Amino acid sequence: MARKARQRISYVLPLADSPGGHRLGVNGLAVDTEQSILYSGGRDGLLCAWDLTSSSRSSKDQIQKTTSHHDHTPVARNPRKPSSSHFRSQIQAHTHWINDIVLTQSNSALVTASSDTTVKIWRPHSEECRLPTTVGRHNDYVKCLASPAVHSDWVASGGLDRKIRIWDLHGAGERLQINVGEDDNDAKGSVYALCVKGAIMASGGPESIVRLWDPQTGKRITKFVGHTDNVRDILISQDGETVMTASSDQTVKIWSVTAGRCMYTLTMHNASVWSLYSDYPRLSVFYSGDRSGLIAKTDVRDHADMDRGISLAIAQEHEGVNKLVAAQNCFWTATSSSSINIWQDVDTGAEIQAPESTKQQHRPTSMSRSQMVSSSIQSQATTVGLEDSTKIPLSSLLRISNNAIYPVQKSRDVEAATMYSGISTRQFSEVVFDHDLEIITPIRELPQETIEGQNGLIKHVMLNDRKRVLTLDTAGEVIMWDLVQCVPTKSFGKRHLEDVALEVNTVESVANWCGVDTRTGRLACVLEENYCFDAEIYADELGISNPLDFRDDQRINLGKWILRYLFDGLIEEEIQRDQRYRRTLLATQRPYHMQRPNKPPEIQLPNVRHQTMPHDTTEDDVTITPRVVNGGLNTATTPGLSIGVATPFPGSIIHNTHVSHQLPTTSEESHAPERVRASLDKSGDYFSAAPNARNSSDGNVNSSTTSGDGSNEPTTQSPVDGENQEKPKEAGSLFGKKFRMNFPKKLGRTSTEVKATVVDEISEGSEKSEEKEDKLIEDSFMGSIQKIRYDYEEQLQMTPEQPPPVGITPSLPNETPELRLPRSTTIIIQEDRPDSGGIVDLYSGTIDSTGGDADIIEQTGPMWLGDLLLRVGLRCSRTQCSFADTTKNQIPFKETSKVSFVLLPFQELLPSIAGSDGNARLNANRMLRAKKILTYVAERIEPQPEEPDPEALKPEEYLELYCQNQLVAHNTTLATLRAHIWKTGGDVLLYYKSTGRKPDLERTAAEYIGGTTRPETAGSQ
Repeated sequence: MARKARQRISYVLPLADSPGGHRLGVNGLAVDTEQSILYSGGRDGLLCAWDLTSSSRSSKDQIQKTTSHHDHTPVARNPRKPSSSHFRSQIQAHTHWINDIVLTQSNSALVTASSDTTVKIWRPHSEECRLPTTVGRHNDYVKCLASPAVHSDWVASGGLDRKIRIWDLHGAGERLQINVGEDDNDAKGSVYALCVKGAIMASGGPESIVRLWDPQTGKRITKFVGHTDNVRDILISQDGETVMTASSDQTVKIWSVTAGRCMYTLTMHNASVWSLYSDYPRLSVFYSGDRSGLIAKTDVRDHADMDRGISLAIAQEHEGVNKLVAAQNCFWTATSSSSINIWQDVDTGAEIQAPESTKQQHRPTSMSRSQMVSSSIQSQATTVGLEDSTKIPLSSLLRISNNAIYPVQKSRDVEAATMYSGISTRQFSEVVFDHDLEIITPIRELPQETIEGQNGLIKHVMLNDRKRVLTLDTAGEVIMWDLVQCVPTKSFGKRHLEDVALEVNTVESVANWCGVDTRTGRLACVLEENYCFDAEIYADELGISNPLDFRDDQRINLGKWILRYLFDGLIEEEIQRDQRYRRTLLATQRPYHMQRPNKPPEIQLPNVRHQTMPHDTTEDDVTITPRVVNGGLNTATTPGLSIGVATPFPGSIIHNTHVSHQLPTTSEESHAPERVRASLDKSGDYFSAAPNARNSSDGNVNSSTTSGDGSNEPTTQSPVDGENQEKPKEAGSLFGKKFRMNFPKKLGRTSTEVKATVVDEISEGSEKSEEKEDKLIEDSFMGSIQKIRYDYEEQLQMTPEQPPPVGITPSLPNETPELRLPRSTTIIIQEDRPDSGGIVDLYSGTIDSTGGDADIIEQTGPMWLGDLLLRVGLRCSRTQCSFADTTKNQIPFKETSKVSFVLLPFQELLPSIAGSDGNARLNANRMLRAKKILTYVAERIEPQPEEPDPEALKPEEYLELYCQNQLVAHNTTLATLRAHIWKTGGDVLLYYKSTGRKPDLERTAAEYIGGTTRPETAGSQ
């Protein structure tokens, strides 16, 4: 079975009461003039549709029209004010930026190109398919799209993978692939601009070369060289004879396909030209937008020489113009803002205003900038606007090229040129730029209408508790989010993000368990298999209003907790499917296993408890939280929070440090195999139980811990294998060495009998595992279900008369307390494909839809997710447990992270906890709390009572812990100590001292220090 690529789970927190509209900048625009619908695609991955009311649909009939002998397209003289636009619908089409959109198939389909490497198609008017479907995929960001005609059944896409791909829109996939720059072996072959008309397709990119291709064969026709920077946009005339290109070198070039060279270079812009648009067949009238936000309209009709045409500054945006389209006597502009501006168009055929007076034309060079701006505004205000006059202001004329005759180039004024050369942020009512020292002002100072966008998240800071995140949105507001509850918890208004982080951050250290990003304007959390289960939080810190029956110092795994309720609907669906499968299986299996009339009597097998079960369980008590049995008392403890004696120097290293460990978190760990629950230090582990559970009949518990000598450690056994205490192999296991406990032998059974039975079971289990290997198990979520169903079949083969136990058991509430997550939280299953452009989306849905999408998740979800959600624990009967091999912690196996520290008495006022060799160097789980360290100290410096006193002081009440001369809080973990108090490398140095609330301890310590006596600890012999 081939292993699948690495998969991850992402969930996106919904924005509170978010209305329709984009959250980040808009990159793509397309207008359906027949339906009067505007489509937009943004950096938030959203596709939005906007209704342009029917009154604008007939605006062509209400305006004055003129035509020319070159183009027969109407041009507005007195435009009618367009009606307002209304939100129609939106859909989350991609999980990354949408870079381009194009309408095709008679405006019934909208194709999108995204930085998530996919090309998708959305049919907004179709009732069958409301979600976008993937047409194809590139190996890198997809930057541009092109369609040859409005009725075409294919579309071309270009991306950063240096390829142009032609896709069939009827589901046939990729028709053709073109390797751009392959002939020239050019590494800069990325495609940023693409256009198709008829039998010609043109592409451009950062190599500054324009290439022409045959879209039918993929062969290159020719290439144009002349630009000196990135080619950002391309237009082709209807007859295929003219190619227009816009470049970051601030020029627009006109190329002749027949002549094979550049015919004109237009220089009306003083910034990188990012976008072009024209609906004229011969491109005689076109719009252009640049990086500074200037929108120019150029008209070369009635002029054989383009240098004699007219170019007007018709509008000015605050940011660079990513895309612009024009229709119905207006044009729309898309920028890095989430809003879309609608501008009233300008008639380029109108009469040009007469020059102003000589005084107005020749201003003194000593005039200040504010005076010049004020003079320009006053002049503009006294001029009748185009709404009441057809005259074009002289100050809005742009010099179309360096060879242009009109307007006449003026002599340069060095002082004024210096004054305006640094202008970058321009207001609508101010001077836009100084071209040949003439102050250029846009004709439209304000947009006719603005389609308002929303505020998206653009920056974030993860807090130390790894549960809360601070975000900054495009409006400057700081908001705090809870990653587990998936809701915003507090707004701090418009403030600096770093200042708020300093105020609300806490002094604690929690392992990183999720990645966070805001690239689509929303907060997304990414869960990877290799680290999403690393972080834990103590149950008493959850702040749950209705506390559950938690164990003492029980920890909750954050990754397991959130995944359990993200897929709550899927779990319910799988439980129902499992019930149906079991009924069908029993109905088909029982007829083949009819009882014989003279069948032999049943053989009663000895009741042998499995190593992974803490005590005998039945189908009625499987939901009870497992408790560690010690000396006949059920003590609530957290496994794995043990303190081990560390090696004092390299010469005495006797510990097995290569054993991998998993952070123990919840009750299912009591069912874990011994190899999972073993401690890193075989000698000298300290089980963190309460003192009243540590009494032993022979008084030999933890003798190796007190002495610190691993060579003299006694033979111990697992608390669940008390009857096997004489087995050398079982006594020396990792599980037994961790829980230094002795149990009385079970009467009536020898260790030899028990050992023989266990060997038989292992042999039988080995045969089962060989049979399972012959069965095909998919490396997906479905594989977890298949393993459960194979166990059902094996159980029925063994005991046909008895129904198999239920194989799907979700985690218990005390392991994963109930979460009420927003049902609209988005869930995404992704796969890492480095050879295909990185992360690929396999599934996208919401918490509400996971149950209905069970079939898709079964095929696309990872197996580790299925093991976590469905196979956390299986029910076993008292006499038979066919699922014992799968009754284990399904969190992926990982080594436990530990912290080494030295524990010493403060000023030697109390006895030392060191053994006979004087070693006080210890190590423990990074999540161990300070109060558990004080409990460890108390058990080693004072005698332990035979019967515990419920009113006795707790160790943390009469002992204190210090680090770097700072008093350590009782709930502080070792990880927090090292990160925020110790703040350096090496072993953490800790001191313990008495608070004075227990005078007997101080008197005993004084006697011990004087050499008269030594307190008997729980581990002394």
